[in-house]
Amino acid sequence: MRRNSSLLLLSSAALVAVLSFGMTAKAAPSEEAPTAKEIVTFTPENVHSFSGAFLAARTADVDHDYPTAITLYRKALGFDPANLEIRERLMIALFLNGEFEEGLKEADALKDDKAVERITTIVRGLDAIRDGKFKEAKALLPYEGPNDLDRLTHALITAWADVGAGKGKAAMASVRALKGPDWFKVFTDYHLGAMAIVAGDKTAARNHLSAAITNQESVATAPDTFMRAVMALARLEAAEGNKQKALDAISVGDGMISSYAPLKALRESIEKGEKPAQQVTDATDGAAAVLFSIGGALNRQGAEDMVSLYLQVSHALDPDSADTLILLGSIAEKLEKPERAIAFYQKVPEGSPMRRISELQLGLTLAQTGKVDEARKHLQELIASDTTDIRSYLAYGSVLSDAKDYAAMAANYDKAVEVIGPVTKRGDWTVFFQRGIAYERLKKWDQAEPNFRKALELNPEQPQVLNYLGYSLVDMSHNLEEGLDMIRRAVEARPDDGYIVDSLGWAYYRMGRFDESVTELERAIQLRAGDATINDHLGDAYWRVGRKLEAVYQWNRALISEGEDVNREQIKQKIADGLPPLDPNATTADRSPAPAPAPPAPAPANPDKKS
Repeated sequence: MRRNSSLLLLSSAALVAVLSFGMTAKAAPSEEAPTAKEIVTFTPENVHSFSGAFLAARTADVDHDYPTAITLYRKALGFDPANLEIRERLMIALFLNGEFEEGLKEADALKDDKAVERITTIVRGLDAIRDGKFKEAKALLPYEGPNDLDRLTHALITAWADVGAGKGKAAMASVRALKGPDWFKVFTDYHLGAMAIVAGDKTAARNHLSAAITNQESVATAPDTFMRAVMALARLEAAEGNKQKALDAISVGDGMISSYAPLKALRESIEKGEKPAQQVTDATDGAAAVLFSIGGALNRQGAEDMVSLYLQVSHALDPDSADTLILLGSIAEKLEKPERAIAFYQKVPEGSPMRRISELQLGLTLAQTGKVDEARKHLQELIASDTTDIRSYLAYGSVLSDAKDYAAMAANYDKAVEVIGPVTKRGDWTVFFQRGIAYERLKKWDQAEPNFRKALELNPEQPQVLNYLGYSLVDMSHNLEEGLDMIRRAVEARPDDGYIVDSLGWAYYRMGRFDESVTELERAIQLRAGDATINDHLGDAYWRVGRKLEAVYQWNRALISEGEDVNREQIKQKIADGLPPLDPNATTADRSPAPAPAPPAPAPANPDKKS
């Protein structure tokens, strides 16, 4: 996965610059700002100056509120129409908001602006391809700069323009001649295969797609492109009547990324003797696929704007691409824009094998917006429509867990276990783990523990399960050494997870090993600053080693930090009175009531979704 990080660093410097907010706007004559008493609520209509419009637009942009940013940038341009920096930002906001046609107008106006020529050149070239003006597109797209990612993008889109012009052999020759770092091959093999399919060269298509899916680096570098290659090869073989070869290609995909719903649907279709159509059928689809490939590979924390720009333009060219819509929805969720995510999920075509994934994500996102009852109803209907789809139970269980309806959560996973039946597989660990959590929260340990152990039987070194079960054993003074060993193994697997390191520190505390407890809890608070539970634990450990001033400080931090699982009244009492003396006859550092274990990261309700 390091290769993805290196790709991110190779992103166009010009693009990074224009997506940042380091610009300085030229001041225009402005009206006097309204006084604080006059401001009740903010609306763009309340802005009556250039500086006010610019600053408010910048704030909206940082908050990814693109509609408001667009309105305010336009208002700022009304005061200073010649301000290029504002117009650049307006263009980007339009593309990020999915307003491709409006963004294209700004791109035409900015075509001579060097600061954004990487963007304006690409979108104008793509528009020409979409309109069948392949010669014009090719004239727009040459790139002589030093950036590898830009060079690859321009080369692939230019080649697709050649394909559109009926010059498939020349297109593929240009891509084969492209020199660059090793990670180029992931993208070039897939696109060469897709070009060969469109050009009717089935032998070349088979060779390049086979190379793409047998490249071990492709899954780590560009998993979305890898799966597109798998499915393209399977469709090609099915169309040629090679049913077993098509299924073999799908098996390669399953071996790399399990439980991918579109692949399952494709397998079922081919097993019925059907010949599913290719996703990329012309130059416009191919150009859209270039942006999808690059955007998917760059999809990492902190790159949301850049990835959204690639994907929104790809979506404009290929509006029915389900994987593009789902990826856009997941980015909207990361940016805490659930309503935008819902809109993307709802656009996934009804007949798409990814429609069910979008429906599951829709249910989860409805819950995030506070529409819990609507989310529950939606997910219950999905379960009823296909009682064998375990993902539906996981999605519904996630909503129930967030709502703290642990009785319903346990009943939901009981049904899921019935569906799984007596023959379990490794991937089922999540169901048993979540079922164990439900019963543990209901204080039914005799029902919780067997589920945790079943989860470990299926996935022996799973750090979330090791942490949760080990913590629970130590906290209840059951099998202390076994519990401590489990937590240590979890820490070895995830040494930078503050919650798991906290579990180790608290295990040492419960066993009376206070110096070791302090060491681990200090590390946990560095990894997970601002967590109330860890602050509380560290305060207790400090008190036991005689660092009482520091203990009180940590308890005070716990009161103002995030966390729902701390007893704030008990913390206030500790601040006032400290901890009671230890019982010399106790085998553990008794503390009543003992806190619940730090919640593990929620199990993936949708294992098909990549981010």
